[in-house]
Amino acid sequence: MSANGWLVFGAKTARTFCYGFLGVLFPVHLIRLGLDAPALGLAVTLTLLASAGLTLAIRRPAERFGARAMLMALAGLVVVASGIFLATREPWLVVAAAMIGNLAVGTGETGPFLALEQVAVTRATGRERLTGVLSLYNLTGYVASALGAALMALADTAPGTLFLVFLGAGVLQVVLYALLRQDTAPRAAAGRRADFPSRPLVRKIAALFALDSLAGGFVIQSLVAYWFYTRFQLDLATLGWIFFGAQLLSGLSLILAARLAPRLGLVNTMVFSHLISNVLLMAVALAPTALAAAGLLLARHLLSQMDVPTRQTFLMLAVEDHEREGAATLTNMSRTVAQSASPALTGWVMQAVSLSAPFMLGGGLKIVYDLLLYATIRKVRLPGGVRS
Repeated sequence: MSANGWLVFGAKTARTFCYGFLGVLFPVHLIRLGLDAPALGLAVTLTLLASAGLTLAIRRPAERFGARAMLMALAGLVVVASGIFLATREPWLVVAAAMIGNLAVGTGETGPFLALEQVAVTRATGRERLTGVLSLYNLTGYVASALGAALMALADTAPGTLFLVFLGAGVLQVVLYALLRQDTAPRAAAGRRADFPSRPLVRKIAALFALDSLAGGFVIQSLVAYWFYTRFQLDLATLGWIFFGAQLLSGLSLILAARLAPRLGLVNTMVFSHLISNVLLMAVALAPTALAAAGLLLARHLLSQMDVPTRQTFLMLAVEDHEREGAATLTNMSRTVAQSASPALTGWVMQAVSLSAPFMLGGGLKIVYDLLLYATIRKVRLPGGVRS
């Protein structure tokens, strides 16, 4: 892997370390500032919609000028957002800052950073090693996020300290992205924009990813944290340790994916592991105690992210090099837009139906996604002898 790849890994570590504690702190902080469950769901929806908007906005500039300038601009927005977090206790200004700073409110990362970074990592890596390197890229994020979640023990007394850490991480990302070498990948000139031979496949995959993210929006980390906080009256420190474990196990699932994909194939690895994890997700809703619920959630996370590096590898190899920015931004944007529709509905469902109903809705829809994805891509042939 080239120097660009290692710089991206460093920026990913700084960013996701902060996402680890902010994903838990964000909903509780807003509740303490006066928002109720429906308003919290709306806040998460707005944050995700802003992430989707940023993903769409950076596509053409990234194709024309390269990822470096766009990544630096996005990191600059993180610095602005952290300053707002430090300066205000008005809940909707906090929400606005989360929108500006592309705050991740789920267990995994979506949005503009991921769209640009996965292309940069792909170009910095040989084809035969891509699944392993993308697994390591995602593992880096989950380990950093787990360590960030462990910081939640400090949140009751010093949330401002965590916002300062977010500010420092934003500055560090600006520096790391500034050191990137400008890539030499083909630029999407006007005449080449129509040259997108993989468009039909990418659109089908984007639609399926949207279904998966719509389902995932019902059980996004911030709302799962709210569920534990409300149903079992767990404190922030306990929540932090639960999600610390969840992130570590998610990271372990990435290692398992890298080991199993060469033997089972990318498609079998991503679909069947995801299917089992969704059964476990639905079981969380039926857990009678906090210990049982946490155990089922952790078991789910041991399998839940095996599809991440495998689907990223599949997508990057299924399209031509000059299509990668377009494919990555379209699929990430579709995931984020679809995910944004669920949290606002989830807040209402929690109040009007059942506090645990979103787990059943999310898990059931994800199982439908798994079956449709398998039927759509199981016969697609990848170049270079990579087993699909």
